[in-house]
Amino acid sequence: MIDSTSILAYASQLSVAPGDEIAFHIGSERVRETETSIVRVRCGDPDENGPGLKLIEMPSAIDGRTPIEPQPIHNGSYGTVEDTLVLPSLRSFTFGCYVYPTLIGSTIDQTVVSRWNGRDDAGWRLDIDTEGFAVLTVGHAGHLSQIRSPVPLLNREWIFLAVVVDQTSGAGLLEGSSLARDGGRDRRFSVSAVIPTSGGASPDTPLVFAARWSGFSAPQKLTSHHFNGKIDRPRLYQGTLEHAATLALVENLTPPATDPRLIAAWDFSQNIPSDEFVDLSANNLRGKVHELPARGSTGANWTGQIGSWTEAPSQYGAIHFHEDDLEDARWQQTCSMRIPENWRPGFYALRMRGEHDGRKIESFASFFVRPKRGRRTADVLVIAPTATYLAYANTHVRLDQSHFEVMADSLLIVSQDDVFLSAHREFGHSTYDTHLDGSGISYSSASRPILNMRPRANTFNYVNDTHLLDWLEENEFAYDVVTDEDMHRDGARLLRDYRVVITMSHPEYYSKEMFDALEAYQNHGGRHMYLGGNGFYWRIAFHPTKPGIIELRRGVTGLRSWEAEAGEGNLACTGEPSGLWRSNGRAPQRLVGVGFSAQVFDFSTFYRRLPDGLESDTAFVFEGVGADEPIGNFGLRLGGAAGLEIDRADHTLGSAPNIRILATADRTGAGGIPTPEELPVLYRGFTGEESSVARADMVLFSTAEGGAVFSVGSIAWCCALSHNQYENNVSQITRNVLRRFLSDAPL
Repeated sequence: MIDSTSILAYASQLSVAPGDEIAFHIGSERVRETETSIVRVRCGDPDENGPGLKLIEMPSAIDGRTPIEPQPIHNGSYGTVEDTLVLPSLRSFTFGCYVYPTLIGSTIDQTVVSRWNGRDDAGWRLDIDTEGFAVLTVGHAGHLSQIRSPVPLLNREWIFLAVVVDQTSGAGLLEGSSLARDGGRDRRFSVSAVIPTSGGASPDTPLVFAARWSGFSAPQKLTSHHFNGKIDRPRLYQGTLEHAATLALVENLTPPATDPRLIAAWDFSQNIPSDEFVDLSANNLRGKVHELPARGSTGANWTGQIGSWTEAPSQYGAIHFHEDDLEDARWQQTCSMRIPENWRPGFYALRMRGEHDGRKIESFASFFVRPKRGRRTADVLVIAPTATYLAYANTHVRLDQSHFEVMADSLLIVSQDDVFLSAHREFGHSTYDTHLDGSGISYSSASRPILNMRPRANTFNYVNDTHLLDWLEENEFAYDVVTDEDMHRDGARLLRDYRVVITMSHPEYYSKEMFDALEAYQNHGGRHMYLGGNGFYWRIAFHPTKPGIIELRRGVTGLRSWEAEAGEGNLACTGEPSGLWRSNGRAPQRLVGVGFSAQVFDFSTFYRRLPDGLESDTAFVFEGVGADEPIGNFGLRLGGAAGLEIDRADHTLGSAPNIRILATADRTGAGGIPTPEELPVLYRGFTGEESSVARADMVLFSTAEGGAVFSVGSIAWCCALSHNQYENNVSQITRNVLRRFLSDAPL
């Protein structure tokens, strides 16, 4: 077996055009050299029952042997305030804030706030220890004084915490009071002790929220002991305050900046879409968050009467930090090249080869070559669904979710990548996973190695999509490629010159900009072939200023592995609502005629023609296909062309009045399980054995100005194209429609 994990890498950007520069970040713990080359990906699926791996060597400037080194990844979000004037001079101060711990009982102490130098063991910090007790530590030259709360804090309960440090008198104080006091939630305490009267952290030590500073610089780990939970309205005051006065200072949303003893009053409810947070005091001690903690989070003052931070930002003054957050692996650049002018648009990958302990190593890092802006090289445009690739990036659900085998209705086959990712959590997670504290992972970034977005990967989703590329090349259809992020940022103008646009096997995650662009293209004469299933389902956003990052908040319906925290259904980076597009008033049926109806993971079935598919004006779709011929009773994904995740038409959800339902695959059996939004109530016989909901519909409809849409409503469709050396009715139908869509003939 080929070793696919001993060398890993990622590209500096997912989408490039001829003439652009691209860099690669390569790391390995086992080998110190790799053979690098570039391949164009025609088929990335090594399944011997299909076309097999088809990779075309593309001579490039980085071909040859390349030295590589270990590249660490440092997880954990935190906030920093860099100040060398005010903070180092404080010898007597009071700090207070609201805290909402979400992982009481962690294996390490978690730091809520600190001005601590780990190299010298000097400064002060407020921690929650492994048993859940709050601990104030003041240190100098390795000598530590600690004050510990008499009772542990509670998980997922707001508590007001305050510390008083007076190095002039040597007095320290730690206080706490619970926001809710009913049902045994009360955790009030006040504990004092003697602390050192001299020393402290060095002047260059930052104040850090949700972690403590290591005292070192990159590439060493900058922070440690990350906090899991929310921090709301932190305040820092010169001198000592009584408990009531500190609480009043924290409760005040706009403390008077004219107070000369107010050192800082940080407000996390401002600038939510950014990395910056403000200070309301006259000192203007602004800060920055790192590694994408969850902003737009409900604070201790959230009333439950509103559901979005855009409606009442002051009630969203909390940031939810996690020790496993990851925005960017920040690996050093290993090599770079300029994309040659003569490279065709398509799926590409850096290939890395080597050997270790007698095993051959072969690994890939994917990227996509688009045409230069304002140009096209073909009449067909394929949109690479990178938002979906990012949503599934490095998913752990196969091993982490206890019900996965039940959902898949099969024994779990563990891949080499699964084993590696389970052991190396530092490579980050997918938006299907949860943080260590159980909260959902709402961000995913391309700035890290992504094991399931490359040739030979798990079939969801990159490998499935390459079957369409293989079919296009086999049938000599020229095509361009852009990513959906390109479409998100460039809009409908990116599509308008193409005769046909094809979306691939599983374009599940879509932003408003992407939805708008496709809709505008269709309504101005564009012809769209949707050759997948479960598409246009979740509403996401690409980060406005950080390429290659998506954000998602899963709602309270839809097929989901977690739900957003109460009141936190809106995206932090844009303020838009997230959740299902269906819940946002734009069901997929409005765009492509069909929308997600069911999962079918035990077997894939076939389509049968319906009366609409026997009419003269739809006959072109089925040219060369018998009227009673089962369509797609074969395929690489569970033996059929209709399976895995399937879509159906529904006029009540927006399917066009002129839609033709050409064929349907409704024999999905007991394994055809409708999605939650399809079942407002539960009833006996809701599966594909008895219900008509669990079906895939093949549809055709016209739009405006000669535009049209053809949809198949099944993830498994593209993986049936190559059956019998590409001579089959799935291939024939796809070929018929694409040829007609490319022609000037009216529809």
